[in-house]
Amino acid sequence: MNLITIIVPCYNEERTLSKILDKIIQQKKIKKQIILVDDFSSDNSIKVAKNYLKYLDKFIKHKTNQGKGACIKSAQKFVKGEVVIIQDADLEYNPNDYNKLISPIINKKSRVVYGSRVLGKKKKKLKKTFNSPYVRIFGNYILTQISNFINNQHLTDAHTCYKVFSGVVFKKLKLLENDFAFCPEVTSLISKQKIKILEVPIDYKGRSIIEGKKIKFLDALRALYVLVKTNLRG
Repeated sequence: MNLITIIVPCYNEERTLSKILDKIIQQKKIKKQIILVDDFSSDNSIKVAKNYLKYLDKFIKHKTNQGKGACIKSAQKFVKGEVVIIQDADLEYNPNDYNKLISPIINKKSRVVYGSRVLGKKKKKLKKTFNSPYVRIFGNYILTQISNFINNQHLTDAHTCYKVFSGVVFKKLKLLENDFAFCPEVTSLISKQKIKILEVPIDYKGRSIIEGKKIKFLDALRALYVLVKTNLRG
């Protein structure tokens, strides 16, 4: 059975952390390495995490708040799995989708798979799926189209959390970005290697800013900057 590494970046997710870890643990058909990275949470996230130590292969605690990308970079050197999944610590993404995400990699059909929140969904249902104003949904669409143009991909959702890699590909990535810009950076790095990204439809239940959504308009501007910067890297 293939070992699947699941990286869980966490910042102030005491309300959802135990639930998402339970969902991960309940995935009985896969052999798991769980790496939890706490990004200097100021709530009770660390206290919650300590209840799950027996399930965690690695629990990393940052001494300062650095961002999602920094969490993924901290976990990178501890990866043991043949497949690597990025899993946010909220409940927006459903671990029940793991099998469909990892299957193309295990079966050698692709080296990188993204879980699309858009693929297979009618436009009328997108607002409910994203739980966001149409302007945010449209912004995600525009960013994806710009990413596709720059990176020569054909994605429907470039900024999804569910990014899944073969372990070989992931461990070779030279990641620099510390914040949410991990998303455009990693898509650009993969594309520069001429690796086509396969998308599969996933379950998604977006949360609002009131419910804890952290990504903001400035993150969209940084995404554009990082898309260009990463493609200019040597």
